[in-house]
Amino acid sequence: MARNRKNQSSGLLFGPALKASLICFFILICCVGYVWQKKQISELAKQIRNQENRLADLRDTNDKLRRQMAVLLSPPALDARAKELKLGLVPPQPNQIWRLQEPLPELPETTNPERRALTETGAMAAVTEQ
Repeated sequence: MARNRKNQSSGLLFGPALKASLICFFILICCVGYVWQKKQISELAKQIRNQENRLADLRDTNDKLRRQMAVLLSPPALDARAKELKLGLVPPQPNQIWRLQEPLPELPETTNPERRALTETGAMAAVTEQ
């Protein structure tokens, strides 16, 4: 015998409606999460693009400043600037230049005075061969 819907309890009708509403809620949450994620990705891409543009600008500025520094430190530019400021700078005369010899490196001191004397005279090779 077929049952009537009138005879069914309300709890049986509530179950499928609850399942359908939970599925719809899950789909809604997934859609909202997807849209939020896409928005975050687009904002991060925009930040990256801005930072890359700033980096390119800073590199260009750095190159310009490096070229400007090379021009300003060149001898003709320095001479022109010295003449412009009337500093009275001229190249040094040959008798004003002092040439210094570079000092010899100091050898480590040894405890044996004979060996030290040989080392200072350059006869160390003779001692080591014996």
